[in-house]
Amino acid sequence: MPAVDAPSPRGPGSGPLPRDRKGRRDRDDDALDEQDLEDLPEEDDLDDLDQEDDEDDDATRAAPRSGRATARHGAAARATSRTSSRSTTRPRNPAKRPATRSGGRAGTSRTMAARNTAGSRAPVSTVPRGRFAVLVATVLSAVAARIVGLPGGERVVAFGRRMRDRAVLYLDGPHPEALTATALRWRRVRRSVYAGLAAMVAAPVLSMVLGFIFIPVPNADDAVESQLNTVSFADGSVLARIAPGEQGNRQKVNLDQVPPPVRFAVLSAEDRSFFSNSGFDITGFGRAVYKNLTGGSGGGSTITQQYVKNAMVGDEYSLTRKYKELIISLKISQERSKDEILGDYLNSIYFGRGAYGIQAASQAYFGKPVETLNPAEGALLAGVIQAPSKWDPAQNLDESVRRWNYVMDGMVAQGWLPAPERAAAQFPATVPPRRVTGGVPDDDRGHIYSAVRDELRTLGIDEDALVTQGLQIQTTIQPQAQREAAEANQRQMRGQPDNLRSATVSVDPRTGGILAYYGGANGSGLDYARVEKQAGSTFKPFVLLAALQHDPPIGISTEFDGRSIPGQTPRNVDGADCANCSLKRAMTLSNNVVYNALGNKVGPQAVAAAARQAGISQPMDNPNSGIALGNQETTAVDLASAYATFSNEGVYHRPHLVQRVTTANGEVLFDQSTDQGEQRIDPRVARNVTEAMRDVPEYDGVSLQGGRQSAAKTGTVQSHVADQNNDAWMAGFTPGASTAVWVGTDDNTPIKTSDGRPVYGHGLPSEIWKSFMDDALDDTPRQTFGPFTPVAGSDPGDTASHADSSSPSPSTSAAPRSSSTPTSTTTPPADTNAPAQQPGEAPADAPAAGDPAAAGAPGNAAEGDAPAGADPPGN
Repeated sequence: MPAVDAPSPRGPGSGPLPRDRKGRRDRDDDALDEQDLEDLPEEDDLDDLDQEDDEDDDATRAAPRSGRATARHGAAARATSRTSSRSTTRPRNPAKRPATRSGGRAGTSRTMAARNTAGSRAPVSTVPRGRFAVLVATVLSAVAARIVGLPGGERVVAFGRRMRDRAVLYLDGPHPEALTATALRWRRVRRSVYAGLAAMVAAPVLSMVLGFIFIPVPNADDAVESQLNTVSFADGSVLARIAPGEQGNRQKVNLDQVPPPVRFAVLSAEDRSFFSNSGFDITGFGRAVYKNLTGGSGGGSTITQQYVKNAMVGDEYSLTRKYKELIISLKISQERSKDEILGDYLNSIYFGRGAYGIQAASQAYFGKPVETLNPAEGALLAGVIQAPSKWDPAQNLDESVRRWNYVMDGMVAQGWLPAPERAAAQFPATVPPRRVTGGVPDDDRGHIYSAVRDELRTLGIDEDALVTQGLQIQTTIQPQAQREAAEANQRQMRGQPDNLRSATVSVDPRTGGILAYYGGANGSGLDYARVEKQAGSTFKPFVLLAALQHDPPIGISTEFDGRSIPGQTPRNVDGADCANCSLKRAMTLSNNVVYNALGNKVGPQAVAAAARQAGISQPMDNPNSGIALGNQETTAVDLASAYATFSNEGVYHRPHLVQRVTTANGEVLFDQSTDQGEQRIDPRVARNVTEAMRDVPEYDGVSLQGGRQSAAKTGTVQSHVADQNNDAWMAGFTPGASTAVWVGTDDNTPIKTSDGRPVYGHGLPSEIWKSFMDDALDDTPRQTFGPFTPVAGSDPGDTASHADSSSPSPSTSAAPRSSSTPTSTTTPPADTNAPAQQPGEAPADAPAAGDPAAAGAPGNAAEGDAPAGADPPGN
């Protein structure tokens, strides 16, 4: 009798072989030889023959089994049956004879195939293979075909086949032919369930064993140090290493130094069963598994788990992190006492305000050592642990009070605090938060870090993640460009009055990545790159954008009367008047009269919409006619970004500093590389705006070295003090960089140079812009803007070489043409009445005395709302 754990060899007495997919047995069983074919009956006998064979088969199926004897004599019985069938003679029916012999032979072959299939039916039938099994077999065959060609592939395939055979043997048993189809099917199902249950038990046990062997328990000190954040430049070099807990912040204390009420407060907030649980909440683990499988996140944790999670394995929502947390929690529970675990937890957990550990938290919130804390103060600290940056009473008093009440009531419920003492307790007062540098640079890079931190918050990466997960933050800042920005500002501002401040932001138009970010030399002071200031004439390109998108469009060759009329129009500075001034020429001259008239024609709302379309993020609610001359506020970041949209043929990219963020465990939290930008402006329209700004750098004497193409616009905001200015701008771009420069003061006092003259956009800001752009782009290819095709009208040509006034400003008795009526021209205007004034020949810093440019004329409400935005010649 063969052993039950090994397949018995198949022989004449082993019973019928199982059928293949089409129901046929092995080809060696019941194979037809040549003699059989010769003895086949004619086709006209097949109907009766088939009927008799079916009756024989039915009788065979109905006959009772006699164990192995029946199987042993099955083949002989079938052979006898075939011989009897062939020797039987029947009357032939000529009507059923085929017309041709070949047709009859073909029909005979098909009928015999069916007969042979029917005649080969056995009392034992295997479970037919389904489509899924066929698909799996096909895939495995394809994989095996690829593997067998690799080194050692034949051994791998042979091993796989052995495993397959063992699996089939386990599922079917050694003698599947002895079972009915139903019995065999249920055997397979039953044994599959057994195997699945065994795997469910064995897999966790095996994973636990491997985890205990290979996953170490980190030291608490090393765990906190691993939370160091690294902020890098675009090339991967280190910009700053940030560790909020360093510089003596974290001070370890023994557990007996922490008052018992403070310990109980932490247990009340985080793990009320700490002393009775095994260190791991299996229910919470199951909940975490379910949430991860269904797309959720989180799960309950004990204090031991929290200590492991926050200080060792990170806060990544994944089954891998939960697995590591489980292993380390169990190992710690075995290796350390409850008091040791609680002490390590209190010394490493983050409490907010840059405080790691209970001692640092006591100093940060109450300005005293932990030994002196009372239960109410301990409850406040315990309440902020889950969300320090959100539940700090200085940030969210209501939520902090709610958590405090929850902790205090929990202490009473657990018997850790007497009810009368709870009733008498008052929410404690805290000291104001102090700035914690923790490695933040104190130079211009400090502003980069602050801006990066704020940007991370908008991406859903809060302060808690920043100080607990050891983030690796790659920025878009180019180190060389950053150095050039800092040096250009410091070089040009050297020797100027101490109250002057400056900012420079440069953006890559193709990505929106900020290449250089200079918000001031004091990294812990005010970031002037994000301070909102009135834009002055740097808003004129947005007026032109609205005009080009107007119905019908107003092209840059359209002419206006640009002569200022006292009491009726905004004031132009000396040299900016022009009788027939194209919009491009008016941009070069910074003619206030023309762009005020153009803004009124398209409407303030259209100008505001155009500015937002380009990239200005300020709301600009209820704009008035003054928006054309820049009475709206913006920042250096937004202005550089909006001009970058013009440079990038109308494609807008969100200005950003953060390129990629990963945790210490390698989890990618954010990746900006997938941003494709947004086509906000028609490329042809954007190119027309660029063309209108092309002559400004040449006219202002700040053309880039080597003839590099650029486009720009200056802007100056007049002070409430007569003949003085408050803010000055220069913003311009090439195809590879868009840069905005601002110069002003902290308190909106008049800005003056070291020799006492007012600062204009074409002065210090333009000098900083040119210095930075020349140095930053020195080693880059010289790119050109795309071909220019006018949206309307014609090409106005070069306006920098003859951009002086074509006629003197009209007298009060003159009858000027309406400044709001444009005229379309097909040729650029010519100036023959006066020689061209080149930049620098006249005192460009001197505005018209006693007449604030861009100020509204008396009695004109619309113009009276215009900003005090004075531009000198070329500004």
